[in-house]
Amino acid sequence: MTGSTQGRALVVGEALVDAVRRPDGSRDVFPGGSPANVALGLARLGRRVDLLTWLAVDAYGDLVRRHLDASGVRVLRGDRTPATTPVATAHLDAQGVATYEFDLEWDLPSSWDEDDEDALVVHTGSIATVLRPGGAKVADLVETRRAASTITYDPNLRPALMGDPADVLPVVERLVRAADVVKVSDEDLAWLLPGVAPAEIAEAWSRSGPALVVVTHGGEGAFACTSAGARLSVAAPRVTVVDTVGAGDSFMGGLVDGLWSAGLLGAAQRPALHDVDAGTVEHLLTRCARIAAITVSRSGANPPSLAELDAEPTGAGA
Repeated sequence: MTGSTQGRALVVGEALVDAVRRPDGSRDVFPGGSPANVALGLARLGRRVDLLTWLAVDAYGDLVRRHLDASGVRVLRGDRTPATTPVATAHLDAQGVATYEFDLEWDLPSSWDEDDEDALVVHTGSIATVLRPGGAKVADLVETRRAASTITYDPNLRPALMGDPADVLPVVERLVRAADVVKVSDEDLAWLLPGVAPAEIAEAWSRSGPALVVVTHGGEGAFACTSAGARLSVAAPRVTVVDTVGAGDSFMGGLVDGLWSAGLLGAAQRPALHDVDAGTVEHLLTRCARIAAITVSRSGANPPSLAELDAEPTGAGA
């Protein structure tokens, strides 16, 4: 596929520190956050990416900024910052099973140093779209930016933080209606709408506004449906899994990148996106699955660079 390499992406959402505490008392910290991981993946694929987030001016905030800057992500500077950088702590038991606690707040600055040029695509998802007070501000921003930009959305739900799924569902559905492309995991859908088949939910969502809805099924691949009526599935490459951290985020970044290469981003391309053919979608999703497979084959949220992806065999190490 060919398409414009010009333009920029705006990613809106949390960047944070993941702290891992082990039974022996040892502790490691890693930069994380679903939207930040998507921005990282896009930048490593050669895209110009701005991240609008909520980081403090502290040691953890500096760690996250350095991590993102090293891959080319520009973290926008706002007029307000939190007192401390958000932290998600995973407590591991002797079997390696994690229980989580969160020390975070989420908001948006009132203004930030973004360029005047409209973004080709605005992406958001996860904690940033649900947690108050910032969640409603993110939804408002997305709806405003829809006039100029393609909107992509990954719910990437966090039950430990988000409470009752009945309260979260209207938030998710508002963003689905505003989005052009939605990527959601089968685990998210099982929590949000238990007992309803993922494909049934995806098809309903595709009739509510998005041109493309993709459901990921982990190692079993992905299912997609389009507003034009296409329905298809792709398999995931078989790889040795080190961990699954960041797999969905790298898939999402790959999806935005693929649509970019296909010339399907930007509000002016919305009609073409709604008319996208099944062959193009299959090609996109197969590549996204390769990107995710590379990510799970190594530790942490470590998506591949464009050079790594081009060098990887089609089977992604299978």
